[in-house]
Amino acid sequence: MIRPALRLLAAVLLGFSLSAQAAQFTVSQLMAALANNKHGAASFTEKKFISILDQPVESSGELLFIAPARLEKRTLKPKAETLVLDGEVLSIERRRQKHVLQLKDYPEVAGMIESMRATLAGDRKALERIYHLALQGNRERWTLVLIPLDAKVGGVVARIRIEGTQDEVRTVEILQADGDRSLMNIQKIAAP
Repeated sequence: MIRPALRLLAAVLLGFSLSAQAAQFTVSQLMAALANNKHGAASFTEKKFISILDQPVESSGELLFIAPARLEKRTLKPKAETLVLDGEVLSIERRRQKHVLQLKDYPEVAGMIESMRATLAGDRKALERIYHLALQGNRERWTLVLIPLDAKVGGVVARIRIEGTQDEVRTVEILQADGDRSLMNIQKIAAP
């Protein structure tokens, strides 16, 4: 009588263990799903919480991604600004002035920017060169936390938290080393 009960208990526990393993969502699975998106367009709203200001700074606009290396952020409100990352070149245009930066000259900024581009591209190797990756959740609702490995990047960024569903990034929260933070909400624009 005890043996059948023990076998039943073992089978239940084994079944629970196997189903938990089958349901586990891995960084490799997430990166593969994200890598399938070769391009995308989205609208965004962003709040920047800066310690010297009483209210967050709010902005909104559009994002465009073309894998593997082009990322555009067009801020429309409150003031027009365009950031274009193409390969290793970052162009910033505001008030009819354009600045062009080589990312290799600004490794701290490059690390922050690469977090978004590499995530959208599903480029795990690029992310792991700069960050420790920790994934929680499942395919339907996941959270990827990036912690800088490099002290220079860590001097600017304490943590980046990216949340999404399936192959879509929905929010990006950047906690800076000085305590300031930004929270970007992203809404995919349906293809026409």
